Amino acid sequence: MTLNIAKEVATLQRQTVKQLRLRYAEVFGEPTNAGHKTWLIKRIAWRLQALAEGDLSERARRRAVELACDEDLRLNPPREQQAVLVPVPATQPLPEVPTLPLRRDERLPAPGTVITRKYKGYTLQVKVLVDGFEYDGKIFPSLSAVAKRITGSHCNGYLFFRMGQQGGK
Repeated sequence: MTLNIAKEVATLQRQTVKQLRLRYAEVFGEPTNAGHKTWLIKRIAWRLQALAEGDLSERARRRAVELACDEDLRLNPPREQQAVLVPVPATQPLPEVPTLPLRRDERLPAPGTVITRKYKGYTLQVKVLVDGFEYDGKIFPSLSAVAKRITGSHCNGYLFFRMGQQGGK
């Protein structure tokens, strides 16, 4: 039986996923749970071509097996491990978790300082706080967030306000 593969693929592309799943079962001899139309079309087209023109040669199959033996193949995804909760007696104090001290960025002036910059004819003023920056009556977590609020696009806050070694003096 001679199949026109191009014609078959064109027919496959017009079919629904349900029709493709039925065609898959005809061609492969087993049903599929797949619902991805493009994948189904590719697999069916591959199988039709293999049936019409012949499958891989024995030499190619042996080589594929050799390559597969050299690699660690995982056929199934790893199972999610359930977290095991170990009860801690109430009388036992929880161990202290060491925390690293946060170092303040050297480019930042001391809290309370007002950073000033001229931008598009306006003079911008940003007050440095202990845990953020105040601009236009709102608190921002970083200079970059302030710069984004002003410009409307993401940019490096230190460079925008011309602070630090790269940004200026």
